[in-house]
Amino acid sequence: MSVTSANKNQALQARREAAVPRGLGIQMPVFAAKAENAEITDVEGKRYIDFAGGIAVLNTGHLHPKVKAAVTAQLENFSHTCIQVMPYEGYIRLAERLNDIVPTRGPRKTIFVTTGAEAIENAVKIARAHTGRSGVIAFSGAFHGRTLMGMALTGKVVPYKVGFGAMPSDVYHLPFPVTYHGKEVEQTLEALEVMFRADVDPKRIAAMIIEPVQGEGGFYIAQKELLQGIRRICDEHGIVMIIDEVQTGFARTGKMFAIEHSGVEPDIMTMAKSLAGGFPLSAVTGKAEIMDAPGPGGLGGTYGGNPLSCAAANAVLDVIEEENLCARADEIGELFVNRIKQLQDTNSLKGIIGDIRALGAMVAMELVSGGNADSPDPDLAKALVKRAGEKGLVLLSCGVRGNVIRFLVPLTASDALINEGMDILGECLRECVADRAA
Repeated sequence: MSVTSANKNQALQARREAAVPRGLGIQMPVFAAKAENAEITDVEGKRYIDFAGGIAVLNTGHLHPKVKAAVTAQLENFSHTCIQVMPYEGYIRLAERLNDIVPTRGPRKTIFVTTGAEAIENAVKIARAHTGRSGVIAFSGAFHGRTLMGMALTGKVVPYKVGFGAMPSDVYHLPFPVTYHGKEVEQTLEALEVMFRADVDPKRIAAMIIEPVQGEGGFYIAQKELLQGIRRICDEHGIVMIIDEVQTGFARTGKMFAIEHSGVEPDIMTMAKSLAGGFPLSAVTGKAEIMDAPGPGGLGGTYGGNPLSCAAANAVLDVIEEENLCARADEIGELFVNRIKQLQDTNSLKGIIGDIRALGAMVAMELVSGGNADSPDPDLAKALVKRAGEKGLVLLSCGVRGNVIRFLVPLTASDALINEGMDILGECLRECVADRAA
């Protein structure tokens, strides 16, 4: 039976369901054929505005010409040798550049691996090797990946932990302070002191890990006082402070890294996603004396620091600087916030958008019922994502309660395209609210 252009997505979805396990969740039963900058075309020729950016992977947009050219040039030479077998200059150059820009004093060193979760795993390994301790403290609402240690550190059960049995031991969680939900920094720091008295000796803690803006957790911004408090406590007890910049890094928040907004210097930083403009690459950068703790062979990976990905990442750093994407992130964030506030003030949407959060172009709106922070509306978020997809806008939801819409448009998108997308979003939100009231 031949497949016409009108039912290619349907046919591919049927093949996906037969060939791929259900654990790999798919948000939209629509299959990409081409993409450029902040637009995607599916296999049936329909155009989509991309407000997801491959989940924060495409700060420089789909197929940025300079990234594409760098990868093409590298492919003419070689695609893989394995860095542990025969190294290459692109890896070293990229490590040098990250060492220069990561906001930590003193000598720094970098290792490249392939995924954000793998970067987290290695950061924990390095911290344990450096301190000779095993414990790790993370936060509620955190997301650090789907590997076993990543799941253990992640502060959300469904869907990430459910059904996977016992998690790695010696992992502890603190409540993440969210003022909108009545949880203050002082409560979190007090909970940490209680933990040290009641649950675990601080001398057993190797590391504390935190996202400067929670990603999957709901785009909640870590307060400067929280990050400063963690830094002080880590210094007091000889604990390694790990900052997870997997989703926040590379100009997304108006600075190269979100931690720069606080003035706090981490001991180790993990990076991935937009580091390589769509190519699989992650990094762990930290103080040299910490990074050198594992012995030769203790770190590495067959594909870690792949030459094509390193070439892409070196181009990404050039693009961020040349196109001033940090400043552009602030402009985009302001545009999003203004448009969301207009929706928030619309009579038919009163009490629907409970909170608006933004750090640069890392923007979110929290959907609630009756303006009540304690009445999340995940059903509306789900309906909005679905309706927007049907009308050509790719959206993402997030949050422990599933009621947050997050915006991760490429920083190379034009104001006109963003406004077009926000017009679609507003139309869809009004329709979803009206449908429920009918």
